[in-house]
Amino acid sequence: MKDETRVDRASTPAPPAPGPPRRAGRAMLVVGAAALLAAGFGIASRVRAKSSLRDETQRTAAPVVSVIEPERGAPAREVVLPGSVRAFTDAPIYARTSGYLKKWYFDIGAHVKRGQRLADVDSPEIEQQLQAARADLATAQANDRLAKITSDRFAELSKSDSVSKQEADNAAGALAARRAATESAQANVRRLEQLVAFEKIEAPFDGVITARNTDVGQLVDAGSSGGPARELFRMATTGTLRVFVNVPQSSAAAAAPGLPVELTVAERPGHQYQGTIARTANSIDPATGTLTELQFVDALPADFKEQPAAADLHVTPDGRFLYGSERKTSTLAGYRIDPDKGTLSPIGHFPTEKTPRGFNIDPRGRFLLSVGLDSNAMTVYRIDPQTGALAVAKQYPMGQQPNWIEIVDLR
Repeated sequence: MKDETRVDRASTPAPPAPGPPRRAGRAMLVVGAAALLAAGFGIASRVRAKSSLRDETQRTAAPVVSVIEPERGAPAREVVLPGSVRAFTDAPIYARTSGYLKKWYFDIGAHVKRGQRLADVDSPEIEQQLQAARADLATAQANDRLAKITSDRFAELSKSDSVSKQEADNAAGALAARRAATESAQANVRRLEQLVAFEKIEAPFDGVITARNTDVGQLVDAGSSGGPARELFRMATTGTLRVFVNVPQSSAAAAAPGLPVELTVAERPGHQYQGTIARTANSIDPATGTLTELQFVDALPADFKEQPAAADLHVTPDGRFLYGSERKTSTLAGYRIDPDKGTLSPIGHFPTEKTPRGFNIDPRGRFLLSVGLDSNAMTVYRIDPQTGALAVAKQYPMGQQPNWIEIVDLR
């Protein structure tokens, strides 16, 4: 009986659910789905906001770097000016004695060395004057010897009162006069000998003959104050050229020595030549407002023939003396400055430390200090206040390759 009862209960279908409770379940299902959609939308919005915030944070935290390739820019200021090209040395050659041209040895375009003979001048009048002067000198010397004998004799006789003191003094005075006449005759002979030596016209420096304005048999005059007709030859050195440029006043301050420049010439289009500003006149032409060259001086010793390597320039505080260093010869060149004209006159060349690049002058202008790049030492010079000459005061050891000197006034 119990088994049948369980079978009957299991096989008996469940009664159907009432209508209203089923509709309520559907409503709750829709509300749950909407809640899930809302929750999902909120979660998705928060995820997107969080991701956007992370991306924005990373983007703002990373530095932004712009990379460009450097290129040479145009010069800050470019001034194009016309100039005149000249030989570094250009000199006319004149005769120093009058006469007729006997022979010339070199023509236009010839390269000559210093001391080579360019021409011979025949001046028989000067030669005759030299012979006469030598005869006058011989006469003066004979009179001088006679006057000396007479003076010595009277001096001995005056000791024994054989002659008066006046006669002894007259003999001594005659000797002095004869001696002066002899010296005058000797000077005249030397002058005429130099004039005869000027019959041989020689090249004053190494260069090229650029003009020959004379020929055999032509009368030549002594001196160099005349016009071009009296110029026998013209010589120039063409190894280094100089370019003269008138700089406008508005650009004068920028035209400093050592400034690199580019040179172009019409004869060679497309070619550029590099150079540097060597010097300026430091004065303004009142008519044109431009700088003009005032003077050219050579800071090298006379026997130096290599490529120079100038290094530094300094002027004493009182403006009286200027000094420059040259590395190849290891010398300091000194100059006196004319306070009115601004021109320089040489004092001399002074040996200094090997390869002097920099030197300086103390604020009082009493001492000059020079260091040598290859001597590892410094020499202190006293500056003569009257002449500007340098005298070594003391030498000091330095470090390796000293290059420049800075003087600090601690007063």
